[in-house]
Amino acid sequence: MRGVALLIFTACIAVVASFSLSCKYPPSVWCSSLEIATECGVLRQCPEFNNTKADSKVEVALYYESLCPGCRQFFALQLFPTWVMLRDIMDVQLIPFGNAQESTAGHFTCQHGEEECLGNMIETCILNSTDFGTAFFTLFCMESSANVVKSAETCLGLYSPTSNWESIMTCVKGDQGTKLMHENAVKTGALKPPHEYVPWITINGEHTEDLQDKAMGSLFNLVCGLFKGKKPPACAPAVQNKSRSYCFN
Repeated sequence: MRGVALLIFTACIAVVASFSLSCKYPPSVWCSSLEIATECGVLRQCPEFNNTKADSKVEVALYYESLCPGCRQFFALQLFPTWVMLRDIMDVQLIPFGNAQESTAGHFTCQHGEEECLGNMIETCILNSTDFGTAFFTLFCMESSANVVKSAETCLGLYSPTSNWESIMTCVKGDQGTKLMHENAVKTGALKPPHEYVPWITINGEHTEDLQDKAMGSLFNLVCGLFKGKKPPACAPAVQNKSRSYCFN
């Protein structure tokens, strides 16, 4: 037993030595700061610095309006396909409002007219009434169809057969829809920097022109590149799509 204890003690000394070869600090302060823990090679051993959440999902938020051609293109060709392939490593938030304006009376004016306001409201009520996956499939169906608004009931019936279209329209025409759309207006108005066009994309809560350009070029590559955990098999180089289309505010 004494020999075993000696071996364990020797092994522990060797481990400590391996940690501290380039470390000029005593073990008692190794976990006192991120810089010291890094220099001494003990990040994994320090609980306060081992909470890096390397496997945290990449958060992608899309601020858009239902009839904007560029929004529809990004939604159908980039966002939805990327989510289908990478949903295990990304979270998506959809905020239908875009360049709309809200009056003090709770009325909304949309860039592409009353039909777009109706489309925004329908999509908002669908997002609120079903689980996100079902809603995303339904909205993809709408945004990729020839007519966003006219396809809404059919798309909902296709992807959410148990949903009631009349209840969606009750939301659209009533106080609930107005409240939900107001929340979208507040979220859009709180963007920093303020949005100048749509689609307006934030990645992990941040918007820069570089992130926007990369997302519009290949959201798939961007999400794969930003995810810090173990990459899923789907992550592989994708062909860059250089097309850009915006609806300016």
